Amino acid sequence: MSEIKEYIEAHKERFLEELFGLIRIPSISSLQEHKEDMYKAAEYWKNALLKAGADKAEVMETKGNPVCYGEKIINPDLPTVLVYGHMDVMPVDPIDLWETNPFEPVIKDGKIYARGADDDKGQAFMHAKAFETLIQTGNLKCNVKFMIEGEEEIGSPNLAAFCEQNKEMLKADIILVSDTGLIAKDVPSITTGLRGLSFMEIELTGPNRDLHSGLFGGAVANPANVLSKMIASLIDDDGKITIPGFYDDVLEVSEEERKEMAKAPFDIEKYKKGIGVDELAGEKGYSTNERTGIRPSLDVNGIWSGYTGEGAKTVLPSKAHAKISMRLVPNQDHKKISRLFEKHIKNIAPPTVKVKVTALHGGQGYVSPIDMPAYKAAEKAYEEVYGKKPIPVRSGGSIPIISTFEQVLGIKSILMGFGLEEDAIHAPNENYPLENFYKGIETIVAFYKYFSGDNS
Repeated sequence: MSEIKEYIEAHKERFLEELFGLIRIPSISSLQEHKEDMYKAAEYWKNALLKAGADKAEVMETKGNPVCYGEKIINPDLPTVLVYGHMDVMPVDPIDLWETNPFEPVIKDGKIYARGADDDKGQAFMHAKAFETLIQTGNLKCNVKFMIEGEEEIGSPNLAAFCEQNKEMLKADIILVSDTGLIAKDVPSITTGLRGLSFMEIELTGPNRDLHSGLFGGAVANPANVLSKMIASLIDDDGKITIPGFYDDVLEVSEEERKEMAKAPFDIEKYKKGIGVDELAGEKGYSTNERTGIRPSLDVNGIWSGYTGEGAKTVLPSKAHAKISMRLVPNQDHKKISRLFEKHIKNIAPPTVKVKVTALHGGQGYVSPIDMPAYKAAEKAYEEVYGKKPIPVRSGGSIPIISTFEQVLGIKSILMGFGLEEDAIHAPNENYPLENFYKGIETIVAFYKYFSGDNS
């Protein structure tokens, strides 16, 4: 593999600058004003794939944001890898907490700081450069397809239909994804499970306008007070979610598997220090890693009401809102959970307010078998580059489209992530270590070697 390392080393500055060009495009899928940027990002990916050696690449329409598709078919009889990634990113709010311009990448302390540096521009772009490296060194021994979408951060609402309409084009033996992480920089791991997601919004309406809190306070129900009380009741003192029926379909993980999971290195003090908390919380009877890997959760992602500007404005607000995400474990159906949530919220709301509950998006959980050939190839690839056998882990995060791929395309996915907990994805000052970017390229190249049957 010396020629691989030599090629990466010789071109690493160009690889980085090409990634920076992608990062500079503010492709925020949740904001309509960035619609044009989604097309710019798709065109950038198309050109990057063609430059890397794809036979063809094109920007394809969906009912929402575009998809960039590319391929190189060297022999239809050989195995085919379908690379999935996403070009869209999260909003940058709160902008005042960023130390640098979120769309002007900066290298500091060996890390790339920018929105999308890790999630998922940095990680997805490793695949384009691994693909180029394989072609330029004459080591590509299988077919490769790329599907880079523009709506992952809003739940991939149009990708299932895209897959349904393009089944033949997307035929492959395995889907390869880098949108997850490592246990630690020197501890490789492969994500074998993802939690599902149900993302909801609540709107409570009390009086028909904002009222004077002196003239009406104490006589009229305050929607903000009511909503706060309702949300507080959703989790009990043992960390259990109180929605009736919520746990009905949760599969309990065996004690044997829990013991295997516990072997993963985990420094609880470092974990707390890294996020700046003195104590942790969660469902009673489970470890921190279990709470985020094999158990469901419910969290308020945003809550707003009344006056929040500078200074005082003594109002009793007319409305109160909250966005709430529920992370689900495999076997929990996100549509069922959304219905249970809506029913429960309406049941516990007092008659002093009107209630509106909206399901924004969601997806199923996913579990990847560790005995399939693609997993074994990934395992060997990490071991070759990192010198250690990777640990299988279940992630607390969600990539809702992964389970859809299996349902619609009938293809399993391998999640070869290289991000770290401290990369601050979705938060201000998102970053990605340069070492992980380059090692990721090298590891992906090694995956293709082993997946193609070369065990040398």
